[in-house]
Amino acid sequence: MPAEISPEFAERIRSAYYVWFTTVRADGMPQPTPVWFIWENDTFLIYSMPTAQKIRNIRQNPKVALSFADSNDAESYIVIMGEATIEEGAPLANQVPAYLAKYADGIKDIGMTPESMAQSFSTAIRVRPIHVRGE
Repeated sequence: MPAEISPEFAERIRSAYYVWFTTVRADGMPQPTPVWFIWENDTFLIYSMPTAQKIRNIRQNPKVALSFADSNDAESYIVIMGEATIEEGAPLANQVPAYLAKYADGIKDIGMTPESMAQSFSTAIRVRPIHVRGE
């Protein structure tokens, strides 16, 4: 059953630049990775390289967590447990206006264009929240 995200948490999520995305490897070891994302239709949309470990992890175990602290002392944080799916046939990142608007500067900073970034990070991941906790 999907978790409900309060309007306050939704606004904090939208304003976060990245989240820590944790998947679980086949040997049971958690694998946290910082990722770019957008909050869209009550889900997280994340793009990844198709050969990334997180893609293999999701294919074996769709249970994931996303977390971030929006203060330096972590007094204000959100942790979201969810289920991830690989979205075959999803639009590439450079075809998603909200994603481009949020990360245009970041894409430049890593020496890519929107087109080259979309080609390298061509696998879309959709995370549906199941449980949310935070302060």
